[in-house]
Amino acid sequence: MASTKRVTVRTFARMKGKRIAVLTAYDYYTARALDRAGVEALLVGDSVNMVYHGEPNTLSADMPLMLAHTRAVARGADRALVIGDMPFLSYQPSARDAVYNAGRFLKEAGAQAIKLEGGTEVARTVRRVVEAGIPVMGHIGLTPQSIHRFGGYQVRGKTAKQADDLRSSAQALEEAGVFSMVIEAVPAELAREVTESLKVPTIGIGAGPHTDGQVMVINDIAGLFEDFQPKFVRRYAELGTRLTEVAQAFVNDVRSGSFPSDQESY
Repeated sequence: MASTKRVTVRTFARMKGKRIAVLTAYDYYTARALDRAGVEALLVGDSVNMVYHGEPNTLSADMPLMLAHTRAVARGADRALVIGDMPFLSYQPSARDAVYNAGRFLKEAGAQAIKLEGGTEVARTVRRVVEAGIPVMGHIGLTPQSIHRFGGYQVRGKTAKQADDLRSSAQALEEAGVFSMVIEAVPAELAREVTESLKVPTIGIGAGPHTDGQVMVINDIAGLFEDFQPKFVRRYAELGTRLTEVAQAFVNDVRSGSFPSDQESY
């Protein structure tokens, strides 16, 4: 049975090397279910823009959208650490913007921490946010908000320069004060090297088995997102297919006149 003790930023940071489980969540009821399952953290990812709102990428997600989903998740999480994902242009323009918008996740939405993308280029901003008393999770490797700069969802760190940049970014973020960092779409051995070089826990996604923890998009592993399936995603169910079957059964019952029965009426 999962522990009922609340996971804080401090306890999360002390879990280096302890196989940390993180899932995304975007609504109250899903958050409740995942919280009961024992995940250490719920990430309200800007991936909600794609898997929940049908957009082609994460770029059009904005603060009102992210705060609304984070507020719902925070209400449903009694144990897991709730981390709000900073959307595109909520922190890039200035450190002042970053501190203000990050603070809104804690003050208005009930999150305990925020996540933002980038490495050395955002380290100074991260430091300012941390100094304001706001815990920060970093995110390096494939950063979806930079999809147009990268030219697509491609593995990062395959060239010597990319690998060096990744190492430098990891060190810069740790020095800036992050309590953990996501490593996305990076060769497994490079992710292992970076993980072993850091004191803070790393959370991998498509980065092999050697990070301190793993994060997955709940819609991907539950079979609720069908637009594409990265090869690193393990499907644990096909709930999208099952939901269609449930709806078809309802349609058939309505059309046949078998629903509702007399017993199913007030």
